[in-house]
Amino acid sequence: MEEINKWLLEGEPWVEYRTRVDLLEQSENESEVIHARKEMIDHPKIQLLLEELKNWPGTVLSSHKSAKQSFHKLSFIADLGLKSDDPPINEIIKKIYKHKSDEGPFQLPMKISKHYGGSGNNEWAWALCDAPTIIYSLAKFGLDKDEQIQKAVRYLVGLVRQNGWPCTVSKELGKFRGPGRKDDPCPYANLGMLKMLSQLDEWKDSKEAHVGTECLLDLWNKSKERHPYMFYMGTDFRKIKAPLIWYDILHVLDVLSYFDWLRKDSRLRRMMERVKSKANDDGKFIPESVWMEWKGWDFGQKKQPSRWLTFLILKTLKRIG
Repeated sequence: MEEINKWLLEGEPWVEYRTRVDLLEQSENESEVIHARKEMIDHPKIQLLLEELKNWPGTVLSSHKSAKQSFHKLSFIADLGLKSDDPPINEIIKKIYKHKSDEGPFQLPMKISKHYGGSGNNEWAWALCDAPTIIYSLAKFGLDKDEQIQKAVRYLVGLVRQNGWPCTVSKELGKFRGPGRKDDPCPYANLGMLKMLSQLDEWKDSKEAHVGTECLLDLWNKSKERHPYMFYMGTDFRKIKAPLIWYDILHVLDVLSYFDWLRKDSRLRRMMERVKSKANDDGKFIPESVWMEWKGWDFGQKKQPSRWLTFLILKTLKRIG
């Protein structure tokens, strides 16, 4: 581990910063941590992301899976450790808050054709495949106690059913629903909801969180038979990649690792061992799949070990213990 940590500390400033805080457990007040954080924020790649996010919300949503979507990039910035008082995060937050739904969740511009149950027009709306991720990011920025956040969380949590969260959209999107049986849980909606709840102490051990975690682990246990809403846990799902955007093994493992009661669960352990087995002889990890939107980053290639991907996996394994 000493050699791997040394290798991580030699990486780009976001890798160094998060390694010092999450793996080495250094205080945010230590000079090395302060320096790495400043270098991270000032880095051209981070500044480019921030400039893009200042134009929130960006283009009308066409695919929630697209790595170009602003709410995915918002989540990445939040995971790096930026806070509401870091310029221009407060400016971005104000733009997010301009579009609050009556129910509570924040809205994005979307267009659902009449063929799929929508109006065919651009609408400000939300869905369970975007709303929890936005709230997760805002909570990471330090707004977890904000009343608007709490209102949105209460509403979204209340949508849970006995088998988890279904495919759900706001009233503006009409009768739209993903390609699945209406009684099935949506795997990605459950992943997003659990990711959100993992950052909220008052909800982290709730009965709803238990329902959601059981949903994902049961799907993993029955991955050959059950594929609700066409979310498979097959070959592509099992490829390690970054950043954590869609429904894949590392994203699911990372989110589930936040819930203490799962850490000895045999299903989670099997998922963990699957990820661990992908390390090379040096204990480093090479991306097996990439998002082309992120091809300029060290995790946007499949030939060399990625420091950021290796950090993500080590952080997750450390959390599980």
